[in-house]
This record gives sequence, structure tokens and C-alpha cells, in this order.
Amino acid sequence: MLNLNRSNFQAHPFHLVSPSPWPLYTSISLLSLTTSAVLSFHGFAYAEYNLMMSLISLILAMSFWWRDVIAEGNVKLKTTYIGHHTLAVQRGLNLGVGLFIVSEALFFLAIFWAFFHKFKTSALSPAVELGATWPPMGIEAIDPFELPLINTVLLASGFTVTYAHHFLINGKRGKALYGLLYTIILATIFTALQGVEYSVSSFTISDGAFGSCFYFGTGLVMIGTAFLAVGLWRVLAYHLNTNNHHLGLEAGILYWHFVDVVWLFLFVSIYYWGS
Repeated sequence: MLNLNRSNFQAHPFHLVSPSPWPLYTSISLLSLTTSAVLSFHGFAYAEYNLMMSLISLILAMSFWWRDVIAEGNVKLKTTYIGHHTLAVQRGLNLGVGLFIVSEALFFLAIFWAFFHKFKTSALSPAVELGATWPPMGIEAIDPFELPLINTVLLASGFTVTYAHHFLINGKRGKALYGLLYTIILATIFTALQGVEYSVSSFTISDGAFGSCFYFGTGLVMIGTAFLAVGLWRVLAYHLNTNNHHLGLEAGILYWHFVDVVWLFLFVSIYYWGS
């Protein structure tokens, strides 16, 4: 009887997760996505179709994976927690988010490095073959004081998302909802303006170091909108109806602040310096 009772209790603070297919599916989708992207850049037939299918597969795999993580912390997706997300587990999840942001920072560092320091094709040492000018001859840079300046609306979203987090911690769900909604509206405006900017630009991602750095740097900034949209949905669904357990939303907010900082560097270096 004693052994039977012991089996109902966990003697450690860690969450031993059950077997999951999503890490494998996510890895396969990422491999397929990157391979299809390279093939698409080289003009292979049906590569763009495979790219879209891989992207959809990746989004689905990550969505199901996040769904399972949410379910591990909740009972029937309500507000009563079953103890899987103990303090030790939360520290591990926070560490994972931190490492993800560090990897993103290193990725942007590589983009800036390529922009400023790439041999013979950089902003600091443009080659004679490029006309000894930057941006290279034939590329018409975007005026930083037109659409890019308007896109600094992204910085205002940093205030609104902090506003939402503050009220969520203090149990004011309604005001937190408004803060998240304003943030997503600003992020949507930013994304729409980026789309307009891409449609009117005279260069593409294949136009040397300038085009590659521009599109990779500005395009990856838009990823954070998805994190906040999921956070808004969870607040609406009462998944985050507590004052101290909203790890997923905090991860999205932390990433969004990172995006704000990256945008400042992008505006100064790629838009202002690059023009």
C-alpha cells in the first residue's frame, strides 16, 4: 500500500515529458524548408511549391508542439495548474528562450558583419568593380526618411506590450487585452508597410550582399508578431488568468523587445548608412 501511494507523488521538481513526435517533425520541416529555399534561389522547378509546403508543415508542427506544452501546464486548458511547470521547469524553459534569443542575436550579427565587412562588397570597403560606391551601382536605395521612418511605429509597440504585461501581472485582464491588441495592430501596420516597401524597391534578395542583407535583416523582424498573436489568443481563452504563470507570453514579450533593439540597428545601418 505504501508503494502504491508513493507512485502518485513526484519526488523531484523536473518534468519528465512523454514521447512526442513534434521535435522530429519540426527538424524535418526545417531541413525541407532550407533545402527548398536554396533550390528556389537557383530556379529549380517546383521548388517554390515545396517551399510553401515545408513552411506550412513547420507551422503545423510548431503549433501542435506549443499546444502540448500549454496542456502540460494546465488542466483542460483552464486556470488550474497540475504542477508540471514547477520552478525548475520554468527555469529550463526560460533558459531555452534565452538561448533562442542569443541565437537570433548571432544571426543578426552575421547579417551586419556581411553588410559592413564582406570582402570587396561591403559598405565599409566597396570594390572598384562596384563603382567604389555603396550601395553598388544599379541599386537604388530606399530613402530612410520615408516608409522606414514611418515604420519606427514598431518602437511604440514596445511600450504597449510592456503596458499589457504590467496589467496582466496585476490581474487586470481587460487592460492587458487592450495592450496586446494595440501591440498587434502596430505590428500589423509595420508588416503591411514592409510589404509595400518590398513591392516598390528596385532590387531583390539576389542583388548581391546589399539585397541579401536587406531582405534577411528586415524580413526576420516580422516573426515576433506570431508570438504576440498566440499570447493574445491565450489571454482571450483565459489560459493566462493568473498573476504569476504566463511564461509563454513573457517569452514573446522578451523577443519583441529584442526586435525593437534590432530594428534600431537595422534603421541606422542598412537604411541610413546604406542609402
